[in-house]
Amino acid sequence: MKHVSQLSKLGLFDARVPRYTSYPTAPQFSAGLTGQTFANWIGQIAPGSQISLYLHVPFCRRLCWFCACRTQGTSSDAPVIAYAQTLKDELEMLRRILPEGVELSRLHWGGGTPTMLPADEMRAIAALAFDIAPLAEGGEFSVEIDPNEIDEVRLDALAEAGMTRASIGVQDFDAEIQAVIGRDQSFEITKNTVDAIRARGIASLNADILYGLPHQTPKRIADSVQKLLTLSPDRVALYGYAHVPWMARRQQMIPSDTLPRPEERLELFDTARRLFMWDGYDEIGIDHFARPHDGMSKAAKAGVLRRNFQGYTDDLAPVLIGLGASSISRFPQGYAQNAPATAAWKKSVQAGEFSTTRGHVFTPADIWRGRAIEALMCDFRVSLTELTEQFGAPPAEVETLFDTVKAKFGSFVTREGDVLGIPPEGRPLTRMIATVFDAYAMEKTGHSSAV
Repeated sequence: MKHVSQLSKLGLFDARVPRYTSYPTAPQFSAGLTGQTFANWIGQIAPGSQISLYLHVPFCRRLCWFCACRTQGTSSDAPVIAYAQTLKDELEMLRRILPEGVELSRLHWGGGTPTMLPADEMRAIAALAFDIAPLAEGGEFSVEIDPNEIDEVRLDALAEAGMTRASIGVQDFDAEIQAVIGRDQSFEITKNTVDAIRARGIASLNADILYGLPHQTPKRIADSVQKLLTLSPDRVALYGYAHVPWMARRQQMIPSDTLPRPEERLELFDTARRLFMWDGYDEIGIDHFARPHDGMSKAAKAGVLRRNFQGYTDDLAPVLIGLGASSISRFPQGYAQNAPATAAWKKSVQAGEFSTTRGHVFTPADIWRGRAIEALMCDFRVSLTELTEQFGAPPAEVETLFDTVKAKFGSFVTREGDVLGIPPEGRPLTRMIATVFDAYAMEKTGHSSAV
């Protein structure tokens, strides 16, 4: 109880802070970057190097009320098929400017619901992507799969196309909670999908589960986690539900008075966390868990865990190219985001132009501050020597930031030599600690709860 009281005094239960899947965060992106900037940055990729490729499919058969992603519902396959054709056109545009010999360390399909694509389109898009840049040795091809929007034919297509990892959203298995968040997905449907995936030789499985949902209690989340554990996913993301109805209007369907209080959210997280740990998972960063054999666990132990728009990753490629409406790319030079609206993205591609409409060009300070934040989020420690010698940070400025963190968070952080660390008891504060290194003005209403 004393520990929770101390966290409360530090403002954990009132704070709204970024998730830091990028730095600067997306709200800091500005207009002005163009498709030509995007093309120029692609042209500067080193020949023969490895990149990641993300393909975004924004359609869903139904819109879950809890979701804050940019998606659009459709009951017809026609817009999905039309979108697939434009995505292939965009891939062809990439082929024309991608330097020679580039390979894919990762190919990821996300959404939305990429499994809404017809089987023949799945095969065609995967074949085209790998023809442009083959999968590197040890590379991964992962797809987000909705158990309610998949069948044997489409699973066969994904397996034949070379999918190596499947990612399934669970959220919660409790029927009452599912009804309130607009996500009907039984354990039986989920298990059947997992069994069908594994029957096709796809050994790697990710799963997402949420805490902080309406009507969620420690008993209910424990029941959902225990059901999930029977499916033995290789890695799990335990995300906090972000209730931002002023940004995601569909969340207005969820009564705010059914949501757990911040103190209760912390208890829900800890209940789930302890179950994963008891079942032999390694704790990864602030909200992931992985089996010891999984690449993410190995990356964390080796100190090479990274963070991108999908959360934690073991992918070390310096470039992430995002194609499709609203996709965000990361280059050594900065971030570039495609037109968010499907119609605007399609219009640009049909005109033979990349649809980049906003982004951010890195400053020298962005580089070292971003690394400091990533190190805290991934390793719970950041080295002054690393920041100054490898990333060009001014030593005096880093020392001032370290002193600020120590003064603000006291015993919840440590200072040993040139290393600032976050011990286990301070880890609920990690995102708040990271904000000290964030030089940009922060609109608190635009971010999620710190816990």
